[in-house]
Amino acid sequence: MDLLTTVGLAVGLAMDATAVAVGTSIALGRVTPRQVFRFAFHFGLFQFFMPVLGWLSGRSFIHYIQAVDHWLVFVLLTAIGAKAMHEAVTPEDGAARERSDPTRGKSLVLLSVATSIDALAVGLSLAMLEVQIWTPCVVIGLVTATLTALGMVVGARLGARLGQRMRFAGGLVLVLVGVKILFAHLAG
Repeated sequence: MDLLTTVGLAVGLAMDATAVAVGTSIALGRVTPRQVFRFAFHFGLFQFFMPVLGWLSGRSFIHYIQAVDHWLVFVLLTAIGAKAMHEAVTPEDGAARERSDPTRGKSLVLLSVATSIDALAVGLSLAMLEVQIWTPCVVIGLVTATLTALGMVVGARLGARLGQRMRFAGGLVLVLVGVKILFAHLAG
């Protein structure tokens, strides 16, 4: 697989993570460099490892995940997006917002998994094509981390300029990304 194809694949895989990063940073309002790093690092890391897992697994394992992956992503993004929209119309104190930070803890891990499940299928495809896995995985991870960081920065700037309405819009973006993924999988 040539480098241009690999980069194109990486950009395609990174789009969901980037959209989630933009929506999350808008919903958060003020985003710290630490939050940007955590999101970019985890999204990039999971996008790196999921193709490896897909490559190492067999057809039976990927079949079970593909049967529910779209539902997992839909529920997770809808829940986080709805929470962000709710917080935009009913502002909380700073301590409550810190506790609900999706760039930490279980939310971060679940979002990382949810946005990288398609990379698992790509890894399986690469195994069937007998492609060496390490170079594509490194490129996929680095592209995802870079685009996620850029998405966080852009989303934070939009959120800071446009305030609560943009935070509501950020939550709506997360819900819409979840709905898009659900319909794309259900439509075949």
